[in-house]
Amino acid sequence: MAEPLRIAVLKERAAGETRVAATPETVRKFIALGASVAVDPGAGEGAAPMP
Repeated sequence: MAEPLRIAVLKERAAGETRVAATPETVRKFIALGASVAVDPGAGEGAAPMP
């Protein structure tokens, strides 16, 4: 049996950069599809909320 896909969402290290590579919705979808998702502490802090 294949191992589940592992996805990491990292905190941006560039100065002034607040974006993140995933939204809570996409993380939920990845998990529902069987992926393992790890989110770097602080990832997305300061990013503008989605409307």
